[in-house]
Amino acid sequence: MMGMKYFIKLLVLVIILASSCSRKIVPSVITEKIDKSNAAFDFVYVEAIKQKILGNYGDALEYFEQCVKVRPESDGSYFQMAQIVLNNGDTKNAKKYLGKALTLDNKNVWYLMMLAGIYYQEKNLDSTIICYEKAVKYFPDKESLQVTLGNLYSENKNYERAINVFNALDSKYGVNESSTVSAIKNLMEEKKYDEALIKAKMLVKEYPDEILYSGMMAEIYRGKGESEKAREIYDQILEKNPDNAQVQLSLCDFLLKEKSYDEFFLFLNTVNLNNKISIQDKISLIVRLMDQSEIVKEKGDNIMLAVMVLEANYKDDDILLLLRPELLIKLNKLDEAAVRLEEIIKIQPDNYYAWEKLLLVYLQMKDYDKLLSKGEECTTRFNRSFVAKILYANGAIEKGKYPTAFEELRKAEILAGDNKDSLLQVLTMRADAYYRMKDYKKAFEIFEQALKTNKEDLTVMNNYAYYLAEQDMDLKNAERLAKQVVEKEKDNTTFLDTYGWVLYKRGKLNDASKVFEKIISKGEEPDAVWYEHYGYVLKKQKKCKEAIDKWNKAVKLDSTKTNLIKEIENCEK
Repeated sequence: MMGMKYFIKLLVLVIILASSCSRKIVPSVITEKIDKSNAAFDFVYVEAIKQKILGNYGDALEYFEQCVKVRPESDGSYFQMAQIVLNNGDTKNAKKYLGKALTLDNKNVWYLMMLAGIYYQEKNLDSTIICYEKAVKYFPDKESLQVTLGNLYSENKNYERAINVFNALDSKYGVNESSTVSAIKNLMEEKKYDEALIKAKMLVKEYPDEILYSGMMAEIYRGKGESEKAREIYDQILEKNPDNAQVQLSLCDFLLKEKSYDEFFLFLNTVNLNNKISIQDKISLIVRLMDQSEIVKEKGDNIMLAVMVLEANYKDDDILLLLRPELLIKLNKLDEAAVRLEEIIKIQPDNYYAWEKLLLVYLQMKDYDKLLSKGEECTTRFNRSFVAKILYANGAIEKGKYPTAFEELRKAEILAGDNKDSLLQVLTMRADAYYRMKDYKKAFEIFEQALKTNKEDLTVMNNYAYYLAEQDMDLKNAERLAKQVVEKEKDNTTFLDTYGWVLYKRGKLNDASKVFEKIISKGEEPDAVWYEHYGYVLKKQKKCKEAIDKWNKAVKLDSTKTNLIKEIENCEK
């Protein structure tokens, strides 16, 4: 019998077995249906299998198509065709061929399992369940099918059906490591902790040396809100198995869920020094911490210490080296992050991910000089990197090096190939460059081209609308685009600012004022542009005192906005 933890593996295994060409792939139930007296069919079928094994899938598919012409009732041929197209990622035709195979032999477990695997990949649980229900009906003695069906019911939140399957298996086999484990997990999902606890205690009694089941009891107690009992179990397990990797990681998970951060970080040192725990698990734990802004804010220094301990123990791990700069970025210590990344690429000049991260930090810091110089070095070293060329081009645009920018964008467009998202990024940057060069006609032509590539890309629509408004061109179209954007992302302050500015340009001052009030009231980190734009709206409304207040805030936030000083003086007069 097979437990829940092997469920996903089963589905993946079915697909792998079905797609494999290095072993016998035609079940005996299929080959028995081939009429060996038909020499023509046999010859073509054998040739088809041969081409498939050699990896000549196109030729193999053509031979199998000949097979079904010679013998339409050859379900094995349809099955083979399904394997080939599935191997190429064509799930639509794979399902079509499997459907034909099942029409000819609806009780073939290989066909059903392969089809179930496809449906599961597509996250179509209902259809996956139907396949397994049929398989269980035709093969009632295969307990593994029943366990998997029960797990599927549970995943589909049909807990009653799931528990009926598991209880039936428990009644037949008693407490076991397959259906009983699945039943407990199902009950926990349903939050029936008392029933889950009864079964878990039975499981622990039957298998006292299995740490996993004691851990399940701890999870049940935690679900019941009895954290002290859960902790007692973890302490008991840890006392018996002090170096067990699974136990230590489970305790870490428990402490994080309980938000016992002080105790967690004390214990984290033990985990990091445990050689039985893989570096991948240790990195995953640190990444999990870094993904929680609350922990980063409260315990950033503790995470940093843990990262540096790992660096000392695993000096050659490229991924680990990137954790510290990533944490510094999350702590908004961009200068320190840049310094650390510069150290890394000096030690490991071929560490592409460090280079890419460094360029992104320069962009975030608006250090366009370094973005330009390091970007050139990066694109030379990693000539096939689309991202590197885009970042280098960005630096070139910001520094007014337009020929360099256009050349890098040309190369980036080649690397983008048929990727529409990448092509759109190239077009947007190219339009931005022409706009800065004051070639507005060319810029707007490229924006139109970008919208033809993807008429629903919000960034393109927003930028196009803003630039049109800045040049007082086609304002009606600008309003239409900006309105569409904010209707889809109502809380994006960048998009709202564009919409408010377009409304101002259209003379819709009251509507514009409401938009800017909404932006400012959101409580986000203030942006000088908001106050600058809002000031112009208020001035147009003849509210000079309020306009001056907004412009003063803009200048305070961004001292480079010296143009507003004259606006303030004019308003004061």
